[in-house]
Amino acid sequence: MNTNMLALASGLSDQDLLARIGVLASKEREASVDLVAHLAALETRSSLFASQGFGSLFGYCTEVLRLSEDAACNRIEAARACRSFPVLLDHLASGAMSLTSVRRLRRHLTPENHEAILARACGRSRREIEALVAVLAPRPDVPPSVRKLPSVAPVPAPMPVSAVTSPATGVEAAIVAPAPQPFSPPPPRTFTPPPVVPTRRPIIETTSPERYRVQFTIGKESHEKLRRVQALLRREIPNGDPGAIFDRALTLLLEKVERTKLGAAKKPRPSRPIRPGTDRRLRTPIVPSRDIPSHVQREVGRRDGGQCAFVSRDGHRCTERTFLEFHHIQPQAKGGPATVENISLRCRRHNQYEAEMVFGPRTSSVARETHRFQ
Repeated sequence: MNTNMLALASGLSDQDLLARIGVLASKEREASVDLVAHLAALETRSSLFASQGFGSLFGYCTEVLRLSEDAACNRIEAARACRSFPVLLDHLASGAMSLTSVRRLRRHLTPENHEAILARACGRSRREIEALVAVLAPRPDVPPSVRKLPSVAPVPAPMPVSAVTSPATGVEAAIVAPAPQPFSPPPPRTFTPPPVVPTRRPIIETTSPERYRVQFTIGKESHEKLRRVQALLRREIPNGDPGAIFDRALTLLLEKVERTKLGAAKKPRPSRPIRPGTDRRLRTPIVPSRDIPSHVQREVGRRDGGQCAFVSRDGHRCTERTFLEFHHIQPQAKGGPATVENISLRCRRHNQYEAEMVFGPRTSSVARETHRFQ
């Protein structure tokens, strides 16, 4: 039965598909809220899951209910919060708050402040919830540090290891003593893939109002550049704070990128009309150019606020701020000029969508009428 769901969904019309997805999302919220409420009741009757052979509600959720560890943690934390503040169930059912939002706010809710905090949290994104938590419980700045990550090297075979401590460094070192082995012919050589070194995800975390913790990994060359910059800026930044250097580097990079992408300039030149008879190019037929003048790029980027300016029929504006492109409202292929009034920012998806509305579905023979912004 489940294998036919994709075929049934693919056979729906556009409007029916959107309507069906909305109904399913509403049912999923209702089911999640119902489950959270029942988990809140179940935790107060620990003998029920204990009689089933589980020592915790988490074990019952992951093994019996087949929830992932993250899903179980979210729902258990939300259940505990809803048991103390039942109004959270209404916010979850309406979609004003998510399970993650409830979990992050749970430790900061009290009978005195929960109404004010929930009023500020409703309808907020995860990052906005993190900023709200930083206001409720600000943390001190993280001290700057630069550490070398351990490298993972392949171990050929297990060997007996004895540990000694260096008197100079106090660091325990390993001395490997290979055990004697009887002679045997060498095995055939086989390819051994290199070990997979797990990479840590970059972190951008709000720690207090208008303060953020940023953590990422850099390579050897970048580390050498950082040390070199720290040495050169010792007078301006005596403690060599990587955060201050990072801010300076970002400022310079942002100026360069804005010049390239938006035509930004510290002292932009005013656009001046060409005097008649002074431009030799006017002797030949004028061919519309795909290039958008810098002053138009600057004005459009400022007007649209660095965000996709597509607005749906019901008045919703797209919130995308990445992979933006300059879009001709009247297509350039149909004589649309590269003016501030005719150029607008679009994300890649909406730029393609509006092109397909004019020229039909994109094929290899149809060129995109776009000028990439990013």
